Amino acid sequence: MFYWVMKRIVVGPILNLLFRPWVKGLDNVPASGPAVIVSNHLSFSDSIFLPIVVPRTVVFLAKSEYFTGKGVKGRLTALFFRLSNQLPMDRSGGAASSSSLSAGMDILNDGGVLGIYPEGTRSPDGRLYRGKTGVAKLVLATGVPVIPVAMIGTDKVQPIGRRIPNIRRVGIIIGEPLDFTRYEGLEDDRFVQRSVTDEIMYELMRLSGQEYVDAYASTVKERLAAEKAAGRKAPRPGADTRRAAVRISNDAATPAPGAVTEIGRAPSDGSRTADEAADTPGNGTTGNA
Repeated sequence: MFYWVMKRIVVGPILNLLFRPWVKGLDNVPASGPAVIVSNHLSFSDSIFLPIVVPRTVVFLAKSEYFTGKGVKGRLTALFFRLSNQLPMDRSGGAASSSSLSAGMDILNDGGVLGIYPEGTRSPDGRLYRGKTGVAKLVLATGVPVIPVAMIGTDKVQPIGRRIPNIRRVGIIIGEPLDFTRYEGLEDDRFVQRSVTDEIMYELMRLSGQEYVDAYASTVKERLAAEKAAGRKAPRPGADTRRAAVRISNDAATPAPGAVTEIGRAPSDGSRTADEAADTPGNGTTGNA
C-alpha cells in the first residue's frame, strides 16, 4: 500500500511535474510474469525515477547497510526501505550473499519484477563499470528474461554527495528483453556467469552511450577513498583503468544514447580476483557503496 500511494499519489505526480522524465521502450517491460530489470547506476535518484515509470511493482535489492543504521535517522531509513519494497543485499560474499540472492529468487519465483544494479554501486564518474556476476546467477537459475535499462542524466539531477536535486529532465531507455535460456543447466559455470554478465553490461553500454571501464566501481571508490585519507590529490576516478575504457572515436566528443562502442581489455592490476570472490549484485542506493 505504501509503495502504491507514494508512486501514484505522492512522489510520482510531483516528480513527473518537476522533472518531466521521458521514456523510450516502455512496451519492452512484460505485462505479467517474472523478469529482472538491470540498470546502469548514476545516482541515488535512479531508484526513484525507474520504479515510477515502470507500470509494475519493482522490488530492488538494496545494500544491507540501509537496514542496519543506528539512531533515529538509521531507523527511519530502514523503515522507508522496507515499506518501499526493498530487500537487504549482503555484499560481503559467501553464505550471506547467497542468502540475499535467495530472497531475490523468491520474488522471481512468485512472478514479480526484481531490480538490480549489476555494477554494485553508483558510478564514481559517470562511466559504466564492470558488472558483478550475481545477476547472472539469478537469471540462469530462474530462466527469467532480463530487461536492460539505461538511466540518462540522473547524475546531473543528483550527483553523488548532493542532497537537494537539480531540476532538469531525465531519460529512461528500456531495451528489448534478453533471453539466456540457451545456457540452461550451466548456472554453476563461472565462465557462463561472466559471459552472461558481460553481455548484459554491453547492452547497458549500447543503450546509455556511456564509456565502459573494465574494472569494478567499488575498487575504484576504495582507491579514491584511500588516497583522500592519505591526503593525496585524487586523480580523475578510473584514471588507472584508462586503457580498459571503451575507445570512442575523436569525432564523437560525447557519446549519444544508443551509440555502440568497443569494449577494451581487462586491467592487469590483479584487482579482479579479489572482487570476483565476492561477486554479487549490489544495488546501489538501493545498492550503492
